[in-house]
Amino acid sequence: MLKLGVNIDHVATVREARYRGQGRGEPDPVAAALVCEAAGAHGITAHLREDRRHIQDRDVWRLRESIKTRLNFEMANAPEIVAIALKLKPEIVCLVPERRQEVTTEGGLDAVGNLEALTETRKRMNDAGIEVSLFIAPDPTQVEAAARLGAQFIELHTGAFAEHFDQKQARNQELERLVAAAKQAHGLGLKVNAGHGLNYQNLPVLHLVPHLVELNIGHSIVSRAITTGLSVAVKDMLALMETYRN
Repeated sequence: MLKLGVNIDHVATVREARYRGQGRGEPDPVAAALVCEAAGAHGITAHLREDRRHIQDRDVWRLRESIKTRLNFEMANAPEIVAIALKLKPEIVCLVPERRQEVTTEGGLDAVGNLEALTETRKRMNDAGIEVSLFIAPDPTQVEAAARLGAQFIELHTGAFAEHFDQKQARNQELERLVAAAKQAHGLGLKVNAGHGLNYQNLPVLHLVPHLVELNIGHSIVSRAITTGLSVAVKDMLALMETYRN
């Protein structure tokens, strides 16, 4: 069964637009996470960025105390955030790149160029009982590096696939890259997640990618929730995932 991890960062983005720096406000991302769980989500994803632009420290601690499924803690490989993760003890961390000027995480992690530092963090997380995923582009050198440094998962960056979805030739090229990367990762003993830019239109085509364990989806679910409600938005996404056959 293909699992759904709901990213609640965008709920926090709405809150911070009005209540930034106040330590309170609405909507509450933790309350949203509980609604997602009740609707059938298999996990909750939250990214505590170094600049704290959306999710705040208090949110991740409340999530750890409140949710009953799986907490996927997205994080940069930065000393402060590593220390928080080791205390928080989520089920899994997903190491991602961060650039201050970006709206959201726009590219894959360079595992090849940061092999030593990422290996050290992977060891520390695993020693604490936390699984490690790397958010990488569907590039064979990055997949190989993820396996070399001992990660348990990769999360394939599906942004290029999503961006080119309306251009058939380009979309198919990106789909081929995702298929090849998933097969390579599986062959190297890595589990495969995917995320970024996935929505209700492009997700059925992604079913062509084999060996997927979990999809992490945020923006499109939160967007649909404005008109349908969050529970319905989650259930609609889960319904599209039911037909996935590995």
